[in-house]
Amino acid sequence: MSELRERAVRNQLAAGEQLLAYASVVPAAGARGVSVNLGGVLANDLMSQVGAQGGMAGGIASQMPATSGALLLRVTDQRVGLVKPLDGTPVWEVPRAWVARVERRPRLQLMARFRVHYADGSWLAFLTMRRRNIEQFRALLG
Repeated sequence: MSELRERAVRNQLAAGEQLLAYASVVPAAGARGVSVNLGGVLANDLMSQVGAQGGMAGGIASQMPATSGALLLRVTDQRVGLVKPLDGTPVWEVPRAWVARVERRPRLQLMARFRVHYADGSWLAFLTMRRRNIEQFRALLG
């Protein structure tokens, strides 16, 4: 599986573009947990809407299309973006200069939560299985 992911994140890199890091993430806006009762269903809806995105209408974060399921967040020397894990098809990308910082958030579920803040003040929240992925993104992006 790692070889497949590696191939996916390297897919469609520009000539000379350097891959710096990648990790499997789930956009918080599309996250769904396992629920066995009405309370669990309501909690899933709340978690996927509240705190999933911030900023003004028309901001950088608002341009990300609706997605569901796991994607690969890749950081290169030129851009930051989400790609599909099987074939590397870009889902959404922005120039690296548009990313202001990465913020680790309190863990409210099994997965670690973080926000990617953009230069215009908007942000998107993501979930990942490993905290070290967040630390790696923070080291590269601030």
